[in-house]
Amino acid sequence: MPNDDVILVVDAVHATYNHAITALHGVSFKLRRGEILALLGANGAGKTTTPKAVSNLLPAERGHVNAGTIRYDGSDVSRRQPGDLVRAGLVQVLEGRHCFKSLTVEENLVAGGIGRSGRRAEINGDLARIYGYFPRLKEKRRTLSGLTSGGEQQMTAIGRALMSRPRLLVLDEPSMGLAPLIVQDIFQTLRKLNRETGLSILVAEQNSAVALRYADHATVLENGVSVLSGAAAELRQREDVRAFYLGQQASPAAKPAHLHAVA
Repeated sequence: MPNDDVILVVDAVHATYNHAITALHGVSFKLRRGEILALLGANGAGKTTTPKAVSNLLPAERGHVNAGTIRYDGSDVSRRQPGDLVRAGLVQVLEGRHCFKSLTVEENLVAGGIGRSGRRAEINGDLARIYGYFPRLKEKRRTLSGLTSGGEQQMTAIGRALMSRPRLLVLDEPSMGLAPLIVQDIFQTLRKLNRETGLSILVAEQNSAVALRYADHATVLENGVSVLSGAAAELRQREDVRAFYLGQQASPAAKPAHLHAVA
């Protein structure tokens, strides 16, 4: 029986690139509707591969899920094209602040509405809503995206995704290369969206400190395996997590092996 409270189920997923390089070999987690789930881990842990697997984008990079299942809203994502998933409400913001740099900020946002075949009146209404969440984008709406700051480009990428009216927003490293105050602003806005609209959010993030501050739950990845899951507030208090994922001091007893012991 499907669980109507759960929008995304990732179950024992294994993934490879070029049928040779193993990226994931046992990633599992569930995301409940209306919650924010953070995927944490160091470089090479599988944080980028997992969101791409969720959005069925791996084949575009010679990647392949060769074991396990990923179900979005009860449907096997491997049986659906990425564009179909977007129209069904699963929308990803890729790592690297991907914008159409020769288009203005507003033209980038409108592209998100056109992608879901939105009518002009709907797009205008959605634009006003996005500008309400990201006032800086309204100020820069006539500016070419390539001439805006990194933070503004990240806001534009998120705003364009929101114009597709997602039910599940998937973000890959939204804090990368951004100043701490900009990162905090973006995460505060994501939290506000989540609280006001019920938007479910999956965020893969190396900045564990900020992710755990704004997420409801978190899953820690290590070498392509999910080794620990729990409430974000509880993980923030764990000595081993603070030491190895938040960069804080801990006693010698707190070693990475402890994470595997509780997985």
